[in-house]
Amino acid sequence: MTLHHPQLHTGSHDLPVSSALADFMTDGWATPSLPAGTRVPGFAHFAGRRARLAARFPGERLLVPAGELRVRSHDCDHRFRPHSAYAWLTGLTGEDQPGHVLVLEPDGEAVLYLRPRSPRDADGAFYRDRKYGEFWVGRRPDLAEAEQLTGVRCAHLDDLAPRPSDRNAAQDAELATALSELRLVKDAWEVDQLQQAVDHTVTGFEDVVRSLPAALRHPRGERWIEGVFQLRARAEGNGTGYETIAAAGAHACVLHWIRNDGPLDPDQLLLLDAGLETDSLYTADITRTLPLSGRFSPVQRRVYELVLAAQDAGIAALKPGASFRDFHRACSGVLAEGLADWGVLRIPAAQALAADSGLHRRYTLCSSGHMLGLDVHDCGRARAEQYLDGVLTEGQVLTVEPGLYLQPDDETLPRELRGIGVRIEDDLVITADGARLMSGGLPRTVDGVEEWMDGLLAGNA
Repeated sequence: MTLHHPQLHTGSHDLPVSSALADFMTDGWATPSLPAGTRVPGFAHFAGRRARLAARFPGERLLVPAGELRVRSHDCDHRFRPHSAYAWLTGLTGEDQPGHVLVLEPDGEAVLYLRPRSPRDADGAFYRDRKYGEFWVGRRPDLAEAEQLTGVRCAHLDDLAPRPSDRNAAQDAELATALSELRLVKDAWEVDQLQQAVDHTVTGFEDVVRSLPAALRHPRGERWIEGVFQLRARAEGNGTGYETIAAAGAHACVLHWIRNDGPLDPDQLLLLDAGLETDSLYTADITRTLPLSGRFSPVQRRVYELVLAAQDAGIAALKPGASFRDFHRACSGVLAEGLADWGVLRIPAAQALAADSGLHRRYTLCSSGHMLGLDVHDCGRARAEQYLDGVLTEGQVLTVEPGLYLQPDDETLPRELRGIGVRIEDDLVITADGARLMSGGLPRTVDGVEEWMDGLLAGNA
C-alpha cells in the first residue's frame, strides 16, 4: 500500500498546532457520503466524447489537465475554472479540480487522477493545508465518489506516472487542435446549456436597465452596471463567461473596454457586452447598445440602424453548407455601403471591400462573429479549414456582432458622429434549414429597445 504525504500549503501567519490539538483533531468526525446515483450533469454524453478523442490518436496515451491555481496576490489565488477541454470530457467543472488530469490510456481506457479529500488523520492536511485542505476550501469527493460522479476509474494524483511518449493537451498542439475541432458541433445537451446561459443573460440585461437611475447618479456608473450584471451571473450560474464590457460614450469605441471606470451621461449610449456562464461552464455572449436617456437621438438612431441592417444581413446568411465567412462578408457589405452613402468613405463600397483595400475597417475593425460554447471564443485552436475557412454545420453555435466604432479623435468623421460606438450581438444555433435566434428575448430594433426600456424603468416608479 502506498502512503501519501501531501505537502502542506500553510500561511506565514498560521498559528502553531500543539500535540494535544493535533490528537484532538483526529477523532469524532462523521463520514458524510454522496447521495446514491449522483452523477455529473450531462453524464450520458462524456463517454462518447472520450471515445471520439481516443479514436483520433489510436494507441497513444493522452493527458488532458484541468489546470493549476494561479496566484492573484501573495497567498491569494484567482478563482479556479477547469480547462474547457477537461470539463468537456469529464463533466467536472468545479473549483475543486486544480491539478487533476484525465488520462486516456493507449487501449482507450479513461482514468482520472485526482487529489481526493484528505483523511482526518494525524498529518492534519484537512485543517492545516490552506490551498487544498477541506477546512479552508471545502470538501472534495473521495476516489469512490468521483468514480460514481463520472463513471470513470479514479486514482490518486500522486500515482500519475508521466511517460516521454505522452501527448499532453497543455503542450501538444495537435491534441489541442483535435479537442477544438471535436467541440465545433454541439449536441442537444450543449445547446440546452447555452440556451440557459442566454436566458439568464437576458435577465441580467433587464436588471441593468432597472438599475440605470442609480448608475447614472454614481461617479463610476460603468462599474455599477458591471456589478449589477455580475450579481445575476453569480446568482444564476458560475459567474460571467468573460469580463463584462460596460462602455459609455466614447468608451464604446474601445473594442475590449473592461476598465469600466467611467460615469454615465444620459445624452450618450451604453454598449453592454456581457454573458453569463452556467455551472456547466457554457457561456452566452450578447451585446446591446442602449440610449441612457431611454431614447435614441437622431444621429444615434442613424448609426444604430445601419449596424442593425448589417446584423440582419449577417443572420440571413447563416445556414448549413454556407461558408463560415459568408455572414461576415454580408455584414461588412452593408456597413461599407452605409459609410459610403454617408460620405465617410470617400471611395465606393465595392472598392473598400476589395482584399487589397479594406478601408472601411477603420470604422469597423473586428470580425463579425465567432463560435460560442465552453469558451466565449470557442474552438480557437481548430484548423482554418475546419473553422474560419470551413462551412457551417447544423448544431454549431455562433455570434453575429457587427459594429461601428467611430473614434472621438477621428478627423475623417463629421463631428456629430465622433465618439459613437454601436455593437449589436446575438447568439444563434445553426439548424437544418437556417439558424435559430437564441437571444430573441432581447429586442434589437430602435423602437423595440425604447419600449423595452420604458417598461422596465416604469416598474421602478
